[in-house]
Amino acid sequence: MPLPFLTADRAFDAADDLALPYHDRDRWQRPYRPGPWRVGAAALWLLLASFVLFAAVIIAFTASAAESAVVFGIALAVIAGALRLLRVGAWVSTRGLRQVRFLGTRTTPWAEVASVRTVQQPVRWLGLPRTVQGQALILVRRGRAQQEAPVLMTTHNADFLARHGSFDRAADTIEAWAAENGRH
Repeated sequence: MPLPFLTADRAFDAADDLALPYHDRDRWQRPYRPGPWRVGAAALWLLLASFVLFAAVIIAFTASAAESAVVFGIALAVIAGALRLLRVGAWVSTRGLRQVRFLGTRTTPWAEVASVRTVQQPVRWLGLPRTVQGQALILVRRGRAQQEAPVLMTTHNADFLARHGSFDRAADTIEAWAAENGRH
């Protein structure tokens, strides 16, 4: 089974002379691999889901089918949450820049993007309220003030904590997508 999220870094390394090393530019691509914190959290959620599924099987044999169905539904919700957690991040295609969050997705067409740039600012540590000094990749839309610029990713989020080289590569790739698609 092909795992396209694992080929992002290898495609970037293999195409040193290309700014945008993707074959199918119309498909939504994440220009970096999910980080170990994000994958670890999703793995823990999937482990929890396996226990809940086991409980659903036991309940199916010992209690009513309705109670088992409720527990099975809870397990499916936990699995869906773990899979959604793995999809969180910044995605690019020729249609625009997509910011996937846990509970929502926002797509900005390239025509509305004024710039994408890296700035030094206080950022949230693993999405928690605690802030630390770090870098953030921000999206500046045409006709909007800098204060409204949403943060696409940071050096201290679940994908890039302690992986500064990966953050730099991902930020450069997204900036290259914005530069190439913004002039059309």
